[in-house]
Amino acid sequence: MLRLCINYIFDQTSHHTHGEIMKKIRFMDTSFRDGFQSVFGARVRTKDFLPAVEASVEAGIDHFEFGGGARFQSLFFYCQESAFDMMDQIRLTTGPDVNLQTLARGINVVGLSQQPRDIINMHARLFHKYGTTTIRNFDALNDMRNLDYSGRCIADAGLKHQITITLMGLPPGIEALDVHSAAFYMEKLDDIEKLGIPYDSIVFKDASGTCPPQTVFETIEAARDRVGKDTTLWYHTHDTAGMGTICIMAAIRAGVDGIDLAQAPVSSGTGQPDILTVWHSLRHTGFTLDIDYKKIVRAERVFDECMSKYMIPPEAKRTTPTIVLSPMPGGALTANTMMMRDTNTLHLFPRVIEEMAEVVAKGGYGTSVTPVSQFYFQQAFMNVVQGKWKKIAAGYGNMALGYFGRTPRKPDPEVVALAGKQLNKPVFTGNPLDILEPGIPPAQKMLEENDLPVTDENTFIVATCKNKGLDFLQGNAPLAIYLREEIEKRAAPAEVGESETIVLTISGRGIAIERSKADEAKPVEKEKKAPAPPRRESHGYGKDVVSNTPGRVKRVLLQQGAQVQPDDIVMVIEFMGMENEISSYYNGNISRLCVEKGDFVKEGSVLFAVK
Repeated sequence: MLRLCINYIFDQTSHHTHGEIMKKIRFMDTSFRDGFQSVFGARVRTKDFLPAVEASVEAGIDHFEFGGGARFQSLFFYCQESAFDMMDQIRLTTGPDVNLQTLARGINVVGLSQQPRDIINMHARLFHKYGTTTIRNFDALNDMRNLDYSGRCIADAGLKHQITITLMGLPPGIEALDVHSAAFYMEKLDDIEKLGIPYDSIVFKDASGTCPPQTVFETIEAARDRVGKDTTLWYHTHDTAGMGTICIMAAIRAGVDGIDLAQAPVSSGTGQPDILTVWHSLRHTGFTLDIDYKKIVRAERVFDECMSKYMIPPEAKRTTPTIVLSPMPGGALTANTMMMRDTNTLHLFPRVIEEMAEVVAKGGYGTSVTPVSQFYFQQAFMNVVQGKWKKIAAGYGNMALGYFGRTPRKPDPEVVALAGKQLNKPVFTGNPLDILEPGIPPAQKMLEENDLPVTDENTFIVATCKNKGLDFLQGNAPLAIYLREEIEKRAAPAEVGESETIVLTISGRGIAIERSKADEAKPVEKEKKAPAPPRRESHGYGKDVVSNTPGRVKRVLLQQGAQVQPDDIVMVIEFMGMENEISSYYNGNISRLCVEKGDFVKEGSVLFAVK
């Protein structure tokens, strides 16, 4: 099938000559949103890349993705910046006529959890205020009900609404031919029309880059037949599995009007294919990009220089063929691997990826894109560290139970039963928006209680970012970006006879690194709060309870001296967005607390003792 698709593309276009008029394919430059998310885990400061934005406009690019997705929360969480300020600065840099586009997650908008109607409406109005022209709106479950109210808010705010159908290739060995096929995606197009959702264009978004080229071709060809020649169709993919350019070629031949591309150094790998690569691939085909390639080359040089101070994770710039076995989105891959680096669990990544295929199938075949991709990754991680299906991650469990909307196909009944039991929730079949209380009043109350200005911006930040948003507004957010110079300093040998201490900020914690010639310049890392070494012998304190996962201590519920019995929850460990409740295994009293709120613990670290 793939050979037929490739042959069709080139056989049909090889007769074109240089004298013929070629069809110009529109493109959006995703470098400053998806590119940052895919390569740098979204941790990039605005001042560092504005010269690249200016150079890109000078090169003739007039359509950029510039916010939304993880580039909303990441500014507050890691960069000590406001996403609204970033959007303002980019609009000032590009001028008024450039199409600036953001990404929204349906009823999640730019949060990882669902937002109520008042916050969804506020999202559209605020993003219009801060320079947005178009919002691409998607739902990972392809439950078009989740795009109905949010889409109407976008249109009512005076913005262009690009409605999304999310694509994914099924891992080999999964027999589910009635899902994630061209026919399935046409079902979703039918749902959009039945609901009467207003839209200006349709995008087919493959966040993991795993949808086979033939399926891409058949889907867009069928969509073009369905909606006619006057409806704008767009296509988005990633190059993670190495199929990006050929899938774009298939989409173009099938009749797509526009595509997503990026500039080096964030192109290809986990990001979008490069503008120059696709421009060159279209030569002699009858299609072209409307660019001056020499100007694009100059813009990429400026961008590369801007980004030279940042550490690029090696996994972000390489093709990863095993992604087709378990679809991990490019936009989530580096965010996950960076968190795993933070917690010294990166060695588990291959096993987690292997586990994802079964997790996708048993979860109901939702598309692997935020937030569902995180649910898949979290559940796969739990299956690796705690045993298969011993612990249901909260997000995954709520998805299987229906609290995020309808999954494309019914989840595995055993998984649904486990989720219901562990989360103590029934199956839900209604509209998720109907069970969400208004979000503005509690957000404003939180602002008032903390003596912060009650503005729309601050309300939205707290509503979507919760306590981390509050930390930012109070000036307590960490700076947690990965600069090449600081990373290299950790391993650099000291001068002869020199001994020094370097303090870095990694994930918001100071790490002291002592080095000297005497110890062969080997870094010795000392955390501010070092948990007790992992052991099960209590040496008089009683019986130790150890952590079954790495992470940070989010809450300590019981103090030293408290009486406990098995299954009493003593503390909560947070890792990869999951909250893991730690219970006592024993009857007795807590004789020793080894950690406190905010401490990082490794798997096997002693948390407390019971005697």
